Amino acid sequence: MDTNLPFAAIGENFYHRILDVLETARIDFLVGGAFALRAYTGIERDTKDFDLMLRPPDVDAALTACRNAGLRAGHTFSHWIAKVHLGEHFIDLIYRAGNGLCEVDDDWFAASREADVLGRKLRLCPPEEIIWQKAFIMERERFDGADVLHLLRGCARSMDWPRLLGRFADNWRVLLSHLILFGYVYPDERELIPARVLDDLLARLAEEISGPRERPRNERPLCRGTLLSREQYLPDVEQWGYDDARIVGPSQMTPQEIIAWTNAIDDRPRSR
Repeated sequence: MDTNLPFAAIGENFYHRILDVLETARIDFLVGGAFALRAYTGIERDTKDFDLMLRPPDVDAALTACRNAGLRAGHTFSHWIAKVHLGEHFIDLIYRAGNGLCEVDDDWFAASREADVLGRKLRLCPPEEIIWQKAFIMERERFDGADVLHLLRGCARSMDWPRLLGRFADNWRVLLSHLILFGYVYPDERELIPARVLDDLLARLAEEISGPRERPRNERPLCRGTLLSREQYLPDVEQWGYDDARIVGPSQMTPQEIIAWTNAIDDRPRSR
Protein backbone atom coordinates (compact mmCIF):
# COMPACT_ATOMS: atom_id res chain seq x y z
CA MET A 1 0.00 0.00 0.00
CA ASP A 2 1.31 3.44 -0.91
CA THR A 3 1.83 5.25 2.41
CA ASN A 4 2.34 8.54 0.56
CA LEU A 5 -1.35 8.62 -0.26
CA PRO A 6 -3.53 11.11 1.65
CA PHE A 7 -4.86 9.88 4.99
CA ALA A 8 -8.41 9.42 3.69
CA ALA A 9 -7.21 7.54 0.61
CA ILE A 10 -5.19 5.10 2.75
CA GLY A 11 -8.30 4.42 4.81
CA GLU A 12 -10.48 3.83 1.77
CA ASN A 13 -7.93 1.46 0.23
CA PHE A 14 -7.80 -0.40 3.54
CA TYR A 15 -11.59 -0.70 3.63
CA HIS A 16 -11.65 -2.10 0.10
CA ARG A 17 -8.94 -4.58 1.05
CA ILE A 18 -10.99 -5.89 3.99
CA LEU A 19 -14.11 -6.13 1.87
CA ASP A 20 -12.17 -8.19 -0.67
CA VAL A 21 -10.83 -10.46 2.08
CA LEU A 22 -14.29 -11.11 3.52
CA GLU A 23 -15.92 -11.60 0.15
CA THR A 24 -13.18 -14.03 -0.93
CA ALA A 25 -13.67 -15.97 2.32
CA ARG A 26 -17.45 -15.92 1.70
CA ILE A 27 -18.17 -14.34 5.06
CA ASP A 28 -21.46 -12.45 5.22
CA PHE A 29 -21.36 -8.91 6.59
CA LEU A 30 -23.47 -5.78 6.76
CA VAL A 31 -22.30 -2.17 6.77
CA GLY A 32 -23.19 -0.17 9.87
CA GLY A 33 -21.81 2.87 11.65
CA ALA A 34 -21.35 6.24 9.98
CA PHE A 35 -21.82 4.85 6.47
CA ALA A 36 -25.24 3.39 7.26
CA LEU A 37 -26.27 6.47 9.22
CA ARG A 38 -25.42 8.68 6.24
CA ALA A 39 -27.42 6.47 3.88
CA TYR A 40 -30.53 6.62 6.08
CA THR A 41 -30.33 10.19 7.41
CA GLY A 42 -27.99 12.17 5.13
CA ILE A 43 -25.76 13.05 8.10
CA GLU A 44 -22.07 13.20 7.14
CA ARG A 45 -19.42 12.29 9.71
CA ASP A 46 -15.65 12.10 9.48
CA THR A 47 -14.62 8.69 10.67
CA LYS A 48 -11.41 6.65 10.88
CA ASP A 49 -13.25 3.38 11.27
CA PHE A 50 -15.63 1.24 9.29
CA ASP A 51 -18.25 -0.81 11.11
CA LEU A 52 -19.14 -4.23 9.75
CA MET A 53 -21.76 -6.41 11.42
CA LEU A 54 -21.22 -10.18 11.46
CA ARG A 55 -22.99 -13.15 12.96
CA PRO A 56 -21.06 -14.34 16.05
CA PRO A 57 -20.11 -17.72 14.51
CA ASP A 58 -18.44 -15.92 11.58
CA VAL A 59 -16.14 -13.65 13.58
CA ASP A 60 -13.23 -16.04 14.16
CA ALA A 61 -13.20 -17.01 10.48
CA ALA A 62 -13.13 -13.33 9.54
CA LEU A 63 -10.22 -12.66 11.89
CA THR A 64 -8.32 -15.65 10.50
CA ALA A 65 -8.87 -14.46 6.93
CA CYS A 66 -7.62 -10.98 7.82
CA ARG A 67 -4.52 -12.33 9.57
CA ASN A 68 -3.79 -14.56 6.59
CA ALA A 69 -3.92 -11.40 4.48
CA GLY A 70 -1.16 -9.89 6.63
CA LEU A 71 -3.33 -7.65 8.79
CA ARG A 72 -3.38 -7.23 12.55
CA ALA A 73 -6.71 -8.50 13.82
CA GLY A 74 -8.19 -9.74 17.08
CA HIS A 75 -10.95 -9.51 19.65
CA THR A 76 -11.09 -6.23 21.55
CA PHE A 77 -13.83 -7.41 23.91
CA SER A 78 -14.87 -11.03 23.62
CA HIS A 79 -18.58 -10.38 24.14
CA TRP A 80 -19.21 -7.93 21.30
CA ILE A 81 -16.39 -6.57 19.09
CA ALA A 82 -13.20 -7.40 17.21
CA LYS A 83 -10.95 -5.05 15.24
CA VAL A 84 -8.73 -5.12 12.18
CA HIS A 85 -5.99 -2.45 12.17
CA LEU A 86 -3.86 -0.57 9.66
CA GLY A 87 -2.04 2.35 11.25
CA GLU A 88 -4.61 4.85 12.54
CA HIS A 89 -7.36 3.22 10.54
CA PHE A 90 -9.35 0.27 11.78
CA ILE A 91 -12.42 -1.76 10.99
CA ASP A 92 -14.79 -2.86 13.71
CA LEU A 93 -16.28 -6.33 13.39
CA ILE A 94 -19.36 -6.11 15.59
CA TYR A 95 -21.60 -9.02 16.52
CA ARG A 96 -23.49 -7.70 19.57
CA ALA A 97 -23.86 -4.45 21.48
CA GLY A 98 -21.52 -3.52 24.31
CA ASN A 99 -24.19 -4.47 26.85
CA GLY A 100 -24.32 -8.02 25.53
CA LEU A 101 -27.71 -7.53 23.82
CA CYS A 102 -28.70 -7.00 20.18
CA GLU A 103 -26.91 -10.02 18.73
CA VAL A 104 -26.55 -10.08 14.95
CA ASP A 105 -28.67 -12.90 13.56
CA ASP A 106 -30.21 -14.01 10.28
CA ASP A 107 -33.01 -11.44 10.53
CA TRP A 108 -30.47 -8.63 10.24
CA PHE A 109 -29.50 -9.96 6.83
CA ALA A 110 -33.05 -10.75 5.72
CA ALA A 111 -34.11 -7.13 6.36
CA SER A 112 -30.92 -5.46 5.09
CA ARG A 113 -31.00 -2.85 2.34
CA GLU A 114 -28.62 -2.40 -0.57
CA ALA A 115 -26.75 0.88 -1.03
CA ASP A 116 -23.71 2.31 -2.80
CA VAL A 117 -20.87 2.33 -0.27
CA LEU A 118 -17.32 3.17 -1.34
CA GLY A 119 -18.33 2.64 -4.96
CA ARG A 120 -19.69 -0.86 -4.27
CA LYS A 121 -23.15 -2.28 -3.90
CA LEU A 122 -23.20 -3.45 -0.28
CA ARG A 123 -25.86 -4.44 2.22
CA LEU A 124 -26.64 -2.03 5.06
CA CYS A 125 -27.82 -2.91 8.54
CA PRO A 126 -31.58 -2.42 8.73
CA PRO A 127 -32.60 0.84 10.43
CA GLU A 128 -34.64 -1.14 12.95
CA GLU A 129 -31.54 -2.95 14.20
CA ILE A 130 -29.45 0.23 14.24
CA ILE A 131 -32.11 1.89 16.39
CA TRP A 132 -32.23 -1.19 18.61
CA GLN A 133 -28.50 -0.99 19.32
CA LYS A 134 -28.19 2.78 19.57
CA ALA A 135 -31.20 3.16 21.87
CA PHE A 136 -29.22 1.61 24.74
CA ILE A 137 -26.16 3.87 24.43
CA MET A 138 -26.55 6.42 27.23
CA GLU A 139 -23.04 6.93 28.58
CA ARG A 140 -21.80 10.17 30.14
CA GLU A 141 -19.42 10.62 27.23
CA ARG A 142 -21.72 9.29 24.51
CA PHE A 143 -25.46 9.40 24.04
CA ASP A 144 -26.85 8.06 20.75
CA GLY A 145 -30.37 9.38 21.26
CA ALA A 146 -29.98 11.98 18.51
CA ASP A 147 -29.00 9.23 16.07
CA VAL A 148 -32.10 7.27 17.07
CA LEU A 149 -34.34 10.28 16.46
CA HIS A 150 -32.67 11.07 13.14
CA LEU A 151 -33.18 7.47 12.03
CA LEU A 152 -36.83 7.64 13.05
CA ARG A 153 -37.24 10.90 11.15
CA GLY A 154 -35.65 9.43 8.03
CA CYS A 155 -37.09 5.91 8.11
CA ALA A 156 -40.34 5.95 10.11
CA ARG A 157 -42.58 5.72 7.04
CA SER A 158 -40.90 2.49 5.88
CA MET A 159 -40.15 1.10 9.34
CA ASP A 160 -41.16 -2.45 10.17
CA TRP A 161 -42.74 -1.44 13.45
CA PRO A 162 -43.84 -4.93 14.60
CA ARG A 163 -40.27 -6.18 14.10
CA LEU A 164 -38.84 -3.17 15.96
CA LEU A 165 -41.19 -3.78 18.88
CA GLY A 166 -40.21 -7.43 18.83
CA ARG A 167 -36.53 -6.55 18.97
CA PHE A 168 -36.96 -4.52 22.14
CA ALA A 169 -39.21 -7.18 23.71
CA ASP A 170 -39.11 -6.71 27.51
CA ASN A 171 -36.97 -3.58 27.05
CA TRP A 172 -39.89 -1.75 25.41
CA ARG A 173 -39.63 1.13 27.91
CA VAL A 174 -36.32 2.11 26.30
CA LEU A 175 -38.02 2.39 22.90
CA LEU A 176 -40.97 4.29 24.39
CA SER A 177 -38.63 6.83 25.96
CA HIS A 178 -37.09 7.60 22.56
CA LEU A 179 -40.48 7.81 20.84
CA ILE A 180 -41.73 10.28 23.43
CA LEU A 181 -38.58 12.34 22.98
CA PHE A 182 -39.12 12.27 19.21
CA GLY A 183 -42.44 14.09 19.63
CA TYR A 184 -40.69 16.71 21.73
CA VAL A 185 -37.81 17.26 19.30
CA TYR A 186 -40.02 17.19 16.18
CA PRO A 187 -43.41 18.56 17.26
CA ASP A 188 -44.47 19.10 13.64
CA GLU A 189 -43.67 15.50 12.66
CA ARG A 190 -45.22 13.56 15.51
CA GLU A 191 -47.45 11.74 13.04
CA LEU A 192 -44.42 9.84 11.75
CA ILE A 193 -44.71 7.60 14.79
CA PRO A 194 -47.82 5.45 14.21
CA ALA A 195 -50.52 5.99 16.82
CA ARG A 196 -50.99 2.23 17.15
CA VAL A 197 -47.34 1.86 18.26
CA LEU A 198 -47.65 4.51 20.95
CA ASP A 199 -51.04 3.15 22.00
CA ASP A 200 -49.53 -0.31 22.42
CA LEU A 201 -46.59 0.90 24.48
CA LEU A 202 -48.64 3.27 26.60
CA ALA A 203 -51.12 0.48 27.32
CA ARG A 204 -48.23 -1.65 28.55
CA LEU A 205 -47.09 1.24 30.72
CA ALA A 206 -50.57 1.73 32.19
CA GLU A 207 -50.82 -1.98 32.94
CA GLU A 208 -47.46 -1.94 34.73
CA ILE A 209 -48.36 1.12 36.75
CA SER A 210 -51.70 -0.30 37.87
CA GLY A 211 -50.37 -3.76 38.68
CA PRO A 212 -48.35 -4.41 41.86
CA ARG A 213 -44.76 -5.55 41.50
CA GLU A 214 -44.35 -8.40 43.94
CA ARG A 215 -40.83 -9.61 44.59
CA PRO A 216 -39.96 -12.74 46.56
CA ARG A 217 -38.66 -11.86 50.00
CA ASN A 218 -35.16 -13.19 49.27
CA GLU A 219 -34.85 -11.62 45.80
CA ARG A 220 -32.68 -8.52 45.40
CA PRO A 221 -33.97 -5.49 43.48
CA LEU A 222 -32.92 -5.31 39.83
CA CYS A 223 -31.01 -2.49 38.13
CA ARG A 224 -31.21 -2.41 34.32
CA GLY A 225 -29.13 0.76 34.18
CA THR A 226 -26.04 -1.29 33.38
CA LEU A 227 -27.64 -2.08 30.02
CA LEU A 228 -27.58 1.67 29.27
CA SER A 229 -24.20 2.63 30.71
CA ARG A 230 -21.29 0.49 31.82
CA GLU A 231 -20.15 3.14 34.33
CA GLN A 232 -22.97 5.27 35.67
CA TYR A 233 -24.85 2.50 37.48
CA LEU A 234 -21.86 0.80 39.09
CA PRO A 235 -22.77 2.20 42.54
CA ASP A 236 -26.11 0.44 42.24
CA VAL A 237 -24.64 -3.01 41.65
CA GLU A 238 -21.39 -2.62 43.58
CA GLN A 239 -22.59 -0.77 46.67
CA TRP A 240 -26.36 -0.60 46.93
CA GLY A 241 -27.30 -4.26 46.61
CA TYR A 242 -28.95 -4.28 43.17
CA ASP A 243 -28.71 -7.25 40.82
CA ASP A 244 -26.91 -6.44 37.58
CA ALA A 245 -29.26 -7.01 34.62
CA ARG A 246 -26.28 -8.08 32.53
CA ILE A 247 -25.94 -11.12 34.80
CA VAL A 248 -29.53 -12.02 35.66
CA GLY A 249 -31.11 -10.86 32.39
CA PRO A 250 -30.78 -11.86 28.72
CA SER A 251 -27.36 -10.26 28.18
CA GLN A 252 -24.76 -12.59 26.67
CA MET A 253 -21.97 -11.31 28.96
CA THR A 254 -20.14 -13.53 31.43
CA PRO A 255 -19.05 -12.14 34.84
CA GLN A 256 -15.47 -12.12 33.55
CA GLU A 257 -16.47 -10.12 30.48
CA ILE A 258 -18.32 -7.63 32.67
CA ILE A 259 -15.17 -7.13 34.75
CA ALA A 260 -13.03 -6.62 31.61
CA TRP A 261 -15.58 -4.19 30.14
CA THR A 262 -15.70 -2.25 33.43
CA ASN A 263 -11.94 -2.15 33.87
CA ALA A 264 -11.58 -0.64 30.40
CA ILE A 265 -13.49 2.48 31.43
CA ASP A 266 -10.37 4.12 32.77
CA ASP A 267 -7.83 1.26 32.96
CA ARG A 268 -8.16 1.08 36.73
CA PRO A 269 -8.82 -2.42 38.08
CA ARG A 270 -12.13 -2.98 39.83
CA SER A 271 -13.34 -5.98 41.76
CA ARG A 272 -16.89 -7.31 41.85
